[in-house]
Amino acid sequence: MIAITRKNRYSFKLLIGCIALVSPSCFCSVRTMANETKPKNRSVADQMIKADWPTPRGDAQSTGHADQTLPANLKVRWEYKADEAIETTPVVVGNRVFVADVMGKVYAIDRDKGTKIWEIDFKTGFLAAPAVNSGRLVIGDIDGKLYALDVATGKEFWRKSTDGEMSGSVAFYGDKVLATSQDGKLYCFQLKDGVAVWTYQTNDQIRCSPTVAGDRTFLGGCDGQLHVVDLKTGKLVGESFELGGPTGSTPSVVGTKAFLPIMDGAVLAFDWKAQKELWQYTDEERPQEYRNSAAVTDELVVVSSQYKQVDAITIATGKLKWRHTLRRRADASPVIAGKDVWIAATDGRLIRLGLEDGTDEKWSYEIRGSFLAGPAIAGQELFIADDDGVVRCFGAGANNKN
Repeated sequence: MIAITRKNRYSFKLLIGCIALVSPSCFCSVRTMANETKPKNRSVADQMIKADWPTPRGDAQSTGHADQTLPANLKVRWEYKADEAIETTPVVVGNRVFVADVMGKVYAIDRDKGTKIWEIDFKTGFLAAPAVNSGRLVIGDIDGKLYALDVATGKEFWRKSTDGEMSGSVAFYGDKVLATSQDGKLYCFQLKDGVAVWTYQTNDQIRCSPTVAGDRTFLGGCDGQLHVVDLKTGKLVGESFELGGPTGSTPSVVGTKAFLPIMDGAVLAFDWKAQKELWQYTDEERPQEYRNSAAVTDELVVVSSQYKQVDAITIATGKLKWRHTLRRRADASPVIAGKDVWIAATDGRLIRLGLEDGTDEKWSYEIRGSFLAGPAIAGQELFIADDDGVVRCFGAGANNKN
């Protein structure tokens, strides 16, 4: 029998909530999402130093991709200890880092010093990461409530309720916020005051985050469909794409191409504008199982599986370019930064692979616990949290552990 502790009970709840693979209501674990663009009023040099990562996948298209390559020899600049486990990616905006723990606290941490600015205890649980836009932090909890907070003070602006657990982070579209729920709905609210704009209904649970490209949003569902929804009307565009199985992964979009892993062992590519499938990648020897999201550039899709494999797939052909085998699986989604791929694994290792061939580990860092969510990469720094509730900032500067 598994011992359910205060620290892991919400992870266990997520595991048993959708375990039967014979049903479309599958276990679709996901810790990912979409966001706003970087501020345009900064100089190029300032963006490199203080660039933001305001949602877990780094941009509105959920690519998990930062342009800059981090320094070769990273050091821990600071550590901050939250009260409980953190199972989501930190988000970084300006001089603040935001995280949420599994027992319902949201924290704002000073980016330079690693000290707490504020914390709010909602006495619930968070399996979805926060996301930030226009001075508001928005996050959904396991009870189906959505909160909008002031990033400066943590003051609550508004809250809304859905009929299911919220496992995915929100996305933003202009002055709107998009939120998914395990009640199978995509909700669109006004960011300023939480007024409902429209609701889109799918046929089963939604555990992913919405991805935004232009005036479209993309949803992978436990109903085995990729939904493309018009953001102005809240209506389905054309026909939904058949996936061949359920997914909790967040779609990644580059131009007119959308990429999505599914639990049944395939990574699919679509031309969403032309309404056609481009290719499917599967491991012919042993089909992999995907519970996280892909990192994407213009040329490569990088995915990690439950069977310890990290695969890079060439977008032009849908063929495997390279494979790296881990010691243990990575539940976290990969992140690409410049010339590197970053993998956070359940054995507590943060691993840096070369994007070109992925064969050698260029750098690694190991903790006693586990990493269950990927890093945020902002400017020349990397931020990551673990299942002991420790948030770490890595950079080229001197060590300054708190």
